[in-house]
Amino acid sequence: MAELYSEGRKPTDEVAEEIIKRLEAKGNYIPSSDRARREYAYVLLKEYRKYIKDHSDSGR
Repeated sequence: MAELYSEGRKPTDEVAEEIIKRLEAKGNYIPSSDRARREYAYVLLKEYRKYIKDHSDSGR
Protein backbone atom coordinates (compact mmCIF):
# COMPACT_ATOMS: atom_id res chain seq x y z
CA MET A 1 0.00 0.00 0.00
CA ALA A 2 2.91 2.31 0.71
CA GLU A 3 4.10 1.88 -2.86
CA LEU A 4 0.69 2.73 -4.32
CA TYR A 5 0.34 5.66 -1.94
CA SER A 6 3.74 7.02 -2.97
CA GLU A 7 2.62 6.73 -6.61
CA GLY A 8 -0.40 8.90 -5.75
CA ARG A 9 -2.87 6.17 -6.67
CA LYS A 10 -6.49 6.75 -5.64
CA PRO A 11 -8.61 3.97 -4.10
CA THR A 12 -10.45 2.69 -7.19
CA ASP A 13 -11.52 -0.71 -8.46
CA GLU A 14 -8.51 -0.65 -10.79
CA VAL A 15 -6.18 -0.10 -7.83
CA ALA A 16 -7.81 -2.98 -5.96
CA GLU A 17 -7.11 -5.23 -8.95
CA GLU A 18 -3.54 -3.91 -9.08
CA ILE A 19 -3.05 -4.77 -5.40
CA ILE A 20 -4.39 -8.28 -6.03
CA LYS A 21 -2.05 -8.74 -9.01
CA ARG A 22 0.94 -7.55 -6.98
CA LEU A 23 0.05 -9.89 -4.12
CA GLU A 24 -0.31 -12.82 -6.50
CA ALA A 25 3.06 -11.97 -8.09
CA LYS A 26 4.63 -12.22 -4.63
CA GLY A 27 3.15 -15.69 -4.15
CA ASN A 28 0.13 -14.80 -2.02
CA TYR A 29 -2.84 -17.07 -2.60
CA ILE A 30 -5.92 -15.24 -3.85
CA PRO A 31 -9.01 -17.39 -4.55
CA SER A 32 -9.96 -17.56 -8.22
CA SER A 33 -13.74 -17.36 -7.77
CA ASP A 34 -15.28 -14.05 -8.85
CA ARG A 35 -17.19 -13.67 -5.60
CA ALA A 36 -14.11 -14.20 -3.44
CA ARG A 37 -12.07 -11.78 -5.55
CA ARG A 38 -14.80 -9.11 -5.30
CA GLU A 39 -14.94 -9.50 -1.53
CA TYR A 40 -11.16 -9.45 -1.30
CA ALA A 41 -11.04 -6.30 -3.48
CA TYR A 42 -13.67 -4.64 -1.26
CA VAL A 43 -11.61 -5.29 1.87
CA LEU A 44 -8.40 -4.16 0.18
CA LEU A 45 -10.00 -0.87 -0.86
CA LYS A 46 -11.37 -0.35 2.63
CA GLU A 47 -7.91 -0.89 4.10
CA TYR A 48 -6.23 1.26 1.44
CA ARG A 49 -8.65 4.13 2.16
CA LYS A 50 -7.80 3.78 5.85
CA TYR A 51 -4.08 3.76 5.00
CA ILE A 52 -4.47 6.95 2.93
CA LYS A 53 -6.45 8.66 5.69
CA ASP A 54 -3.95 7.66 8.38
CA HIS A 55 -1.00 8.89 6.35
CA SER A 56 -2.74 12.09 5.28
CA ASP A 57 -3.60 12.89 8.90
CA SER A 58 -0.05 12.22 10.09
CA GLY A 59 1.32 14.73 7.58
CA ARG A 60 -0.48 17.63 9.25
